[in-house]
Amino acid sequence: MYKVLFVCMGNICRSPTAHGVFEARVREAGLGDRVQVDSAGTHSYHVGAPPDARSQAHAARRGYDLSTQRARLLTAGDFEDFDLILAMDWDNLALAEERCPPQHAHKLRRFAEFFQHHNSPVVPDPYQGGARGFEEVLDLVEDGCEGLMQHVRRSLAGAN
Repeated sequence: MYKVLFVCMGNICRSPTAHGVFEARVREAGLGDRVQVDSAGTHSYHVGAPPDARSQAHAARRGYDLSTQRARLLTAGDFEDFDLILAMDWDNLALAEERCPPQHAHKLRRFAEFFQHHNSPVVPDPYQGGARGFEEVLDLVEDGCEGLMQHVRRSLAGAN
């Protein structure tokens, strides 16, 4: 089982969106029994809450259901359990790096490293903005999931 964790600040906008989109891509690829997807936040502001209603609405318009997800905090066990931990921006990458045991540091990356068509270094936080920000998050996430799927397929092939 290859395990991917998406991380943002509160785990209600960016990381649940990436979680939902990548989970859909994994199912479409027939890899649901080989790839596990989750998301977490570096801050405990929204633990137990569903994704932001705006994130859910914009995702639903593109066919993604985020409704069953609940925000949770990044834990020490996540560094052990997950194969790849993807931060949405530099700040959350730095916070994850501070908490990460040295032997697992190689698992931490920016999700933007997987973008195929966009040149943004991060997935910007849409929380304080309007509808355009949530659409931009989806555009970036869909792009990143394309590159991430290629990476996961190579990782799974190497594990055989």
